[in-house]
Amino acid sequence: MENRSRLTLSAVARQAGVSVPTVSKVINGRPDVAADTRKRVLAILAESGYTSPVQHRRSLAAVPVVEVVVDSLNSGYTAEVLAGIMDSATSGGVEVVLSSTGSHGGAPNPEQRAQRIVDQGRCGMIVVTSAFGGAPLDAFHRRGVPVVVIDPLNPPSEQVVSVGCTDWAGAKEATAHLLALGHRRIAFLGGPEAVECSQARLHGYLAALRSQGIAAEDRYVLAGEFRSDDGARRLRDLLLLDPRPTAVVAASDTIALGVIAEALRQQVQIPQELSVVGFDGIRQAEESVPALTTVAQPLRDIGRAALRIILRQVRGEVPDSRRVELATKLVVRESTAAPRGE
Repeated sequence: MENRSRLTLSAVARQAGVSVPTVSKVINGRPDVAADTRKRVLAILAESGYTSPVQHRRSLAAVPVVEVVVDSLNSGYTAEVLAGIMDSATSGGVEVVLSSTGSHGGAPNPEQRAQRIVDQGRCGMIVVTSAFGGAPLDAFHRRGVPVVVIDPLNPPSEQVVSVGCTDWAGAKEATAHLLALGHRRIAFLGGPEAVECSQARLHGYLAALRSQGIAAEDRYVLAGEFRSDDGARRLRDLLLLDPRPTAVVAASDTIALGVIAEALRQQVQIPQELSVVGFDGIRQAEESVPALTTVAQPLRDIGRAALRIILRQVRGEVPDSRRVELATKLVVRESTAAPRGE
């Protein structure tokens, strides 16, 4: 068997017009190979039916293991997505290993991380709401490791499947709800300007305003971070305006909960003086006082979908789409009402 493997690699090298070490680099996903050479060698390997050591290790694994990468566990969003992944993993006989992107330093470089996952026999990786993309994800693709990104902060490469929700439609519905209540001065508190989902939600908000012939005011549209303290800070800015907005669409429940907490400190009554809508549908939204009206994502279903897609790719199935979007649902609670005196 060993002699046949060497002969196979030699034959592939001769056919591709490269050295045996170059073929070995391609098989092991090493980055120091020209793109055209890599493509040529991979095509020949596929035609020959060659099984790499990585694929062989995966085929011998009694239980498939998927690595789930998160920036932080201190998030209601992440907790709900993880619950969905674990539900699906338990029913499917899959083990899940949790790791961090290492966004605060000390993380391995992309090639080291990708090689570690290969060496440990992981069958795939799910990345939850992270800027972990581009070169890091390409390192996994070169090694044949399936990757699914949930709600990516930046668009992933075309080789990577992403799973999320209908951000534009959800924000449009949230804004339409406030317009139907009679609000006309509606602020939007977004995430970072470069983040894809925040931009989609901003455009949904703008589309709803345009549908009623209302021009968005720049002073009512504020970008920031998906954090409660940032929501509080931006509410303080809004309260300095004349006239103040009567309602807020927040790009996440975390931002919205920060707005509600700051409104309490500033003695601003919700919803009598300010209506607030969040986005995500985390458990804390239902438990807040007043309970938060929100655009609920099917977070557990998103987690389940991500794991199903990984396992299909492990079986060699080609994804139907590189982008999977699940529908949102507006959940009306106590934090929205008609504007007082209007």
